[in-house]
Amino acid sequence: MGEEVVSVREFDPNKDRESVEAVEKICEVGPSGKLSLFTDLHGDPICRVRNSPTFLMLVAEIGNETVGMIRGCIKTVTCGKKLIRPTKNTITNNGNNTESNSKNVPVFTKLAYILGLRVSPNHRRMGIGLKLVEKMEEWFRENGAEYSYMATENDNVASVKLFTDKCGYSKFRTPSILVNPVYAHRVRISSSKVTIIKLTPNDAEALYRNKFSTTEFFPRDIDSVLKNKLTLGTFLAVPTSGSTYGPNNWPGPDVFLKTPPTSWALVSIWNCKDVFTLEVKGASRVRRAMAKTTRVLDKAFPWLRLPSIPNFFEPFGFHLMYGIGGEGPEALKMVKALCGFAHNLAMERGCSAVATEVSSNEPLRFAIPHWKVLSCEEDLWCIKRLGEDYSDGSVGDWTKSAPGFSIFVDPREF
Repeated sequence: MGEEVVSVREFDPNKDRESVEAVEKICEVGPSGKLSLFTDLHGDPICRVRNSPTFLMLVAEIGNETVGMIRGCIKTVTCGKKLIRPTKNTITNNGNNTESNSKNVPVFTKLAYILGLRVSPNHRRMGIGLKLVEKMEEWFRENGAEYSYMATENDNVASVKLFTDKCGYSKFRTPSILVNPVYAHRVRISSSKVTIIKLTPNDAEALYRNKFSTTEFFPRDIDSVLKNKLTLGTFLAVPTSGSTYGPNNWPGPDVFLKTPPTSWALVSIWNCKDVFTLEVKGASRVRRAMAKTTRVLDKAFPWLRLPSIPNFFEPFGFHLMYGIGGEGPEALKMVKALCGFAHNLAMERGCSAVATEVSSNEPLRFAIPHWKVLSCEEDLWCIKRLGEDYSDGSVGDWTKSAPGFSIFVDPREF
């Protein structure tokens, strides 16, 4: 009997949709007797990369049988920063050059991202996953990508071994995915202490570019993200007391950046519910009954603010908070208020959870409410340098750089 030949080609939505969905389903079968998380892509296998500026999906076949698939996308992001000092012609009010005029500017690189790698259980250990990765990397290089990275659970041994042992990737960052359930009651936000302002996409872009453009993984096309229909809005929190800023007297980003309040925080919200839904399977009847009881009590006595468990055992949607940042002694309080606002918005829109992903070094993470049982405290990002010519040489080899305090998680790839 001859060796089976594996061919890899571009996904054809008219031809491959059903076969790809079948492979997705058998790959998501969880361990017997344990809780498992299943994803419903709503009949659109490329929904998780569709909003990226450049994307591709490949399928692997043996004969006419689909045995695997992989998705990839490319964008330009910040990989570091460099200090720009004033030129000899730059003078201050007292007639002297000064280091105070120096500023950090972002160093950009073209970055590729691999996600949604699946191989049918009956065809594993045949090198199909490796072949899919190699073909995707060929496309990355053809389109000028300088680095490639992927994300996986830290305890996914098979995935980590494939990328680090066989594909040449190295462990890079370990961010945390923080998930909080949406209760049947609203979270109280004191308007006498915190004022929340909804920004226009243009105003939000101005703040992000000024304050966060040197953050690792910051997308250069942040305007496309903020103006995407899945972004429900960008919200700014400032202290009510002593602040001249409010929903009805927002002076615009220029004035805000020139004379900011003593403390402030910012967040944008992405509607994952309209892209895909999740479902927890494998729960016992006892667990289901206990969860339902918490919801009934919370709905009946909302003033008690009981921590109820949403119905995760049927398909549910969630919102993603991204671009979280802030400054000042009360920044944590401002972030907490924005998280409460995001919870209430998710409740109004029929979502069961609010999630975010932040660097493990992020100081503001301590203000983000989450349930440990629902969260992933140590996600794993692995990275690979694809070519010799990369960025502008200002940061050296990004794969060897030390982690900073923050990362910017692009909601288009979550």
